[in-house]
Amino acid sequence: MIWYIAFGSALGGVARYLLGGLIQRLAGSAFPLGTLIINVTGSFLLGFLYRYSADSAVISPEIRAMLTIGVCGGYTTFSTFSWESVRLLEDGEIGKAATYLALSVGVSLGAVVLGIVAGREILTLRRG
Repeated sequence: MIWYIAFGSALGGVARYLLGGLIQRLAGSAFPLGTLIINVTGSFLLGFLYRYSADSAVISPEIRAMLTIGVCGGYTTFSTFSWESVRLLEDGEIGKAATYLALSVGVSLGAVVLGIVAGREILTLRRG
């Protein structure tokens, strides 16, 4: 089980590094958009995987752990989010910090709900 999680964590971490960096370069802004998008998409993916795998025998416990604990855990960046929020506050960017905090928490929670709904719908379609 540990090796599955370790492998998933490596995949998630590399994906976070590449995708987050790409988004941030494309955005060309001091606003931490890369981290925000990583947190939202990671939240959606985690919600989807938990709902889909909890109600389906298609995914083994090892693969479920690799995808949820490993990939999602390596991919999401909540510690980075916290650090960036504090940096914005320390820099006196109160408005940007408030926007970042509200969007990160609100949209990520919404993404988890959407992931759960998507997982449920796919299961319903599979079952006919």
